[in-house]
Amino acid sequence: QVQLVESGGGLLQAGGSLRLSCAASGRTFSSNVMGWFRQAPGKEREFVAAISRSCIITTYADSVKGRFTISRDNAKNTVYLQMNAVKSEDTAVYYCAAGRNAWKERGGYDDWGQGTQVTVSS
Repeated sequence: QVQLVESGGGLLQAGGSLRLSCAASGRTFSSNVMGWFRQAPGKEREFVAAISRSCIITTYADSVKGRFTISRDNAKNTVYLQMNAVKSEDTAVYYCAAGRNAWKERGGYDDWGQGTQVTVSS
């Protein structure tokens, strides 16, 4: 099992930037694909971005492509989500997740953090 703790959420204006962090402990971090998901009020939790174990491959939801960047530091057991040019529709609780056989699907992830709120004002 991997324990995940997100941080870095907050309130910001449209067009601004924010970096989320997710610190992991427990099962070997580098053996997991890491992902970010988000859930807005009244909506399903949706995929945002994922990064491979080796940091070489990344993938993004179309809604954030070109604005968000996922990265990881396996030496620090941490995954990041850099959010640029944010929009009001990016407002949501953001969750990081870990899974050994995961990619874009929620079901592929075994462990989840508690989430961090991001609110974008227009």
